[in-house]
Amino acid sequence: MSEPIDPAVVDYVGDLADKARVASRRLALMSRAEKDAALLRLADAVDAATPAILEANAEDLERGRTTGMPESLQDRLRLDADRVAAVAQALRDVAALPDPVGEIVRGSTLANGLQIRQVRVPMGVIGMIYEARPNVTVDAAGLALKSGNAVLLRGGSAAASSNHALVEAMRTSLDRQGLPADAITLLEQGGHDAGRALMTARGRVDLVIPRGGAALIQTVVRESTVPVIETGIGVCHVYVDRSADLGKAERITVNAKTHRPSVCNAAESLIVHRDVAPDFLPKVLTDLAAAGVRLHVAPEVRPYAEAAGAAYDVAAETDFGTEWLGLELSVAVVDSIDEAMDRIRRYGSGHTEAIVTEDRAAARRFTAEVDAAAVMVNASTRFTDGGEFGFGAEIGISTQKLHARGPMALPELTTTKWIVEGDGHIR
Repeated sequence: MSEPIDPAVVDYVGDLADKARVASRRLALMSRAEKDAALLRLADAVDAATPAILEANAEDLERGRTTGMPESLQDRLRLDADRVAAVAQALRDVAALPDPVGEIVRGSTLANGLQIRQVRVPMGVIGMIYEARPNVTVDAAGLALKSGNAVLLRGGSAAASSNHALVEAMRTSLDRQGLPADAITLLEQGGHDAGRALMTARGRVDLVIPRGGAALIQTVVRESTVPVIETGIGVCHVYVDRSADLGKAERITVNAKTHRPSVCNAAESLIVHRDVAPDFLPKVLTDLAAAGVRLHVAPEVRPYAEAAGAAYDVAAETDFGTEWLGLELSVAVVDSIDEAMDRIRRYGSGHTEAIVTEDRAAARRFTAEVDAAAVMVNASTRFTDGGEFGFGAEIGISTQKLHARGPMALPELTTTKWIVEGDGHIR
């Protein structure tokens, strides 16, 4: 059983949740035009605060280096002028998206004349618990505001300074616009107890979304009394089928692993059909070695790794289910698509799986039988992303099967309400 939560922290989080609830009522009544205008002003505020944000981020990075933070996590934490500009642009992109609130999901007129319709409405108060990703702070705030929700943010301590600077800029902008600053709140006190208080604030918080490593996500899923949308780790595979165009396969594999290796949609394992392994592996492993990728290989892949001059080791069983979050990749050879799918079932996390093939029947089997939030055919795993899917900024990628699955954006931050209109009807 977990240690009791400090009562003072429970009160602190509860008070902020109550203020967020009041703010959410105001947001729920805003028109799309009002929300879009607010988002554009938030974007301008983030742009204007770039020097302060970069200064704060430098503090976080220095603290991370001092405490031995891995380079892959430093990459997630790091902001520069271009990344801050991209964060601000994400708010503008959200402003340009359709507003889900008020959308009629379905409706009808019953035989007795009652008119019923199911309409999208805001969740209310959303809690985000996440790690060293300052961009999540702004993405979550923007998506919450657009969908009419207030948001309570519990970011990781590694990004404390960056998150403070970002939230301060946005709250100041909301206040200047005459909107409730409590629509965006950062939990800055209470340490780990603040996160625990947030996930157990049932009745005050309507939904909690964890975003981070496996340990964080499982802790929230296990301990939360507030409903949770479970985002998942990304043990993503690229399977190169016997009928693959090897040029496409080479480009896709290298992109999926090296484009940004620290994120959840990067490939963590390569599976190659035995028929094409002699032609494909020498080329792709040489490319990966040149990019600095360390390989964890099945025994039969070892000669190819040595010939490519790659840094490698013979993989342990657990390596094939590891989310590396860096320039590392497990590699195996299989005799059939069935064996490839068996490996994905055994080691995958249900995030994103890719097949490279020119065989349409193989592609159909793979998409039908592989159980994942996203399945790619002849495309990099890196495309599993709200922005790439045209959703604007995403709040996370869900690997569960209830309510939301895959990249989550605006519709996933709403619930529905049934509205029934009659004319003196009684039952």
